[in-house]
Amino acid sequence: MLTLPRLVRLAAMYAAFCGGAALAQGAPPAQPAADPLAKEQQQRTIVQPGNNQPVWTEVRSGRENYTSIPGRETGVLIQPQARFFGQERFSTAGEAWRQYRNGPVTVYGGWLIVVVCLVVAAIYFAMGPITLHDKPSGRLIERFSAAERWAHWVMGISFVVLAITGLIILFGKHVLLPVIGYTLFAWLSALAKNLHNFVAPLFAVSLLVFIVMYLKDNMPQGHDFAWFGKAIGFFRGEHVPSGRFNGGEKAWFWVGVVALCLVVTVSGAILLFPNFEQLRATMQQAHVVHALAALLVIAFAIGHIYMGTVGVEGAYQSMRTGYVDEIWAKEHHQYWYDDVRSGKGAAQSGAAPQASH
Repeated sequence: MLTLPRLVRLAAMYAAFCGGAALAQGAPPAQPAADPLAKEQQQRTIVQPGNNQPVWTEVRSGRENYTSIPGRETGVLIQPQARFFGQERFSTAGEAWRQYRNGPVTVYGGWLIVVVCLVVAAIYFAMGPITLHDKPSGRLIERFSAAERWAHWVMGISFVVLAITGLIILFGKHVLLPVIGYTLFAWLSALAKNLHNFVAPLFAVSLLVFIVMYLKDNMPQGHDFAWFGKAIGFFRGEHVPSGRFNGGEKAWFWVGVVALCLVVTVSGAILLFPNFEQLRATMQQAHVVHALAALLVIAFAIGHIYMGTVGVEGAYQSMRTGYVDEIWAKEHHQYWYDDVRSGKGAAQSGAAPQASH
């Protein structure tokens, strides 16, 4: 049975409950701390509608933001500030790379190729090819085995394809595009890119095979330094004795083939297989190294190709057929010829000089 005191207590409790609920409903909800950048952007839309400079300032800072796509750097829309060697100002890393590629790499690399071609042409027209002093004897020595020639030609042809397509990719828009127009250049550049990508693995494998096969006979010896001292006389047709490969050929092997071609191969693999999640900065640096090393080895190769075709009489024949005349061997590689004659370093066939039929 409800008594008066009990009713008073119930009324007081009900009033307290209703008052607390009213206070809770009237209290404003807690607001999260305002983002200064968002606040600035809201203010900017009022003062300068359409100007979202604060947002792009954060984007260009290179800081990583949220993205639902997994992977390295997926949250970075624009790379942070950077600069390459020789650049005075900082810019976003992508822009720094573009300026470096289209600037020093293209300009100085292009002039390097042009100058080397002019020097080779000047040597040819001023001195002509290096010919034999005596008439060929008709007795042939096997200079290169079939395996050595196959290794050389596979590597050499793949190198030429990569060199031509690489030059099209690097210089095409400056040299070819104004001449052949956009449509033809689009087809040519797409073809060059695909050839470059698919021939590169063949070159990489053949390069390693070539280095292993030719390493032994390209080890430096004392008479190689004497050859360099008489190199000018060699181009004038003077007799400069050497081993199976002279000093110039060994320099090409170690600097051009071993050093530069391996750098080109490794840096090219980084560019060719981005699925290993290389960072964009890694790809940009690899591209610069790849382009510089490739330009140097192409310039080196122009001289090697000249000497192996029209620069030295009989040189191309030795790599095409594998055989050279006894007189050619004696005049250009006397130490190797003497070893073959004495049996110390047998010809590739394991026989003494053979008479031709």
